Amino acid sequence: MNMHYIYALPVLLAIGSIAWLYASRRENVNIVDSLWSLFFLFASLVYLAMSPQLLLSNILLTCLVAVWAIRLSLHLYLRNANKSEDRRYAAMRAANPRFNKQSLVTVFGLQAFLAWLISMPLAAAIFEPTVLNAWHYAAFMLFFAGFIFESVADWQLARFKRDPENTGQLLNTGLWRYSRHPNYFGEAVIWWSYFLYAAGSGALWTIFAPVLMTFLLLKVSGVSLLEKDITDRRPAYRDYIESTSSFIPWWPKQPTQGQVLNGKRS
Repeated sequence: MNMHYIYALPVLLAIGSIAWLYASRRENVNIVDSLWSLFFLFASLVYLAMSPQLLLSNILLTCLVAVWAIRLSLHLYLRNANKSEDRRYAAMRAANPRFNKQSLVTVFGLQAFLAWLISMPLAAAIFEPTVLNAWHYAAFMLFFAGFIFESVADWQLARFKRDPENTGQLLNTGLWRYSRHPNYFGEAVIWWSYFLYAAGSGALWTIFAPVLMTFLLLKVSGVSLLEKDITDRRPAYRDYIESTSSFIPWWPKQPTQGQVLNGKRS
């Protein structure tokens, strides 16, 4: 793959720096959540602009990334609007008096770099496009499966939270009956679809990207982080853990009772 993909990195870092200026003035870095998916859209646009040729395959992939990125960014923006800083970032701020300045690197810079690194399947498929083939068609099907799963899970959780009667409760209906984090599962499926798309251009080496993204969702910023202390705040979550798959949807081990709030999407 042409090394021009490197040019996306300074673009993402510049966008992250602008967002940091906005966040530092407000002493609230929540905006980085809604910026995360947009990093990939900006990277994809750079790859498309620098591609030596425009084919249906790389134009379609850029459109898929745009649909996913804009929906997720808008969802997270509306979720965080007019709310205090997420408890993860608030804890980091409380532990470090210099967090407001250092977040330029530790939050915005780090996420920009990770997004650039994980965007390698997009770079391979967009910068070196091929005619549509079986890999692409498989990727299309996987993308729409993951996109629908993630979107429906986010919608179910947002609707649940809007009902005041559900305050402090636990959501275990709909997709949340079969997975404690169906939105993260859908997100992982989308990234595996991007890898399949890159495989259509012969870039099997980019498999590290969906593996890394899945690891982050499971062990770093996703499942593990959200569930680190949730049983202390919501004791009923212990039963939910025992009965429901943490990630990959599966039939619950026993019938779940009532309705509850499962936490939030990061």
